[in-house]
Amino acid sequence: MRRALVVAVLLLSFTSVAAAAKPPPFRGSVTALPASLRGTMIGLSWHRGCPVGLDELRLVRARHWGFDGQVHTGRLVVAREVAGPVLDVLRRLYAARFPIRRIVPVDAYGASDFRSIEADNTSAFNCRYVEGTTRWSEHSYGRAIDLNPIENPYVTVAGTTSHPASRRYLRRAPYRAGMAVDGGVVVREFEKIGWGWGGHWSGDRDYQHFSASGR
Repeated sequence: MRRALVVAVLLLSFTSVAAAAKPPPFRGSVTALPASLRGTMIGLSWHRGCPVGLDELRLVRARHWGFDGQVHTGRLVVAREVAGPVLDVLRRLYAARFPIRRIVPVDAYGASDFRSIEADNTSAFNCRYVEGTTRWSEHSYGRAIDLNPIENPYVTVAGTTSHPASRRYLRRAPYRAGMAVDGGVVVREFEKIGWGWGGHWSGDRDYQHFSASGR
């Protein structure tokens, strides 16, 4: 009787530990932009004259792993036609436990690309020109994502970055958590949906940047 009781207690303990170790399932959704988000975006990440209208954008909500080992929920604004594939990428990154610092719309940083990068924020839509030009960025169409921008900096041909926290990531080896690298899970998953990576550019390289056009 005592032996059976011990076995039952051990089995219960094992089951409890296994249940505690099992991560929560991935959850994600694609919806039209809620009125509250539209109100926040107008005058910041979106304004009259942008190449896409608010009705052409979608809000992707998705669980992701953080650098703290915990599960968080992020929000990403992307073009309607890429929302499903982007959600698939986030689903697969979650399965791989790839860490993402945070995912919030760039409006939380006054639509400042610099401030969003300083916060190591992963973001997508932002109606702005390519720096130093009057050409719309791919972000202006909601067809580009900057992922973990501190760990994956924009690096000039001279090998410099504008963000001090990124200096330790100028050397792309050895691999560290959150990095996008050739052959790594992030680059592979974006390639599966036909997106290009700024780490493959010649000259300046943008390791954080993934886009439908490759630009």
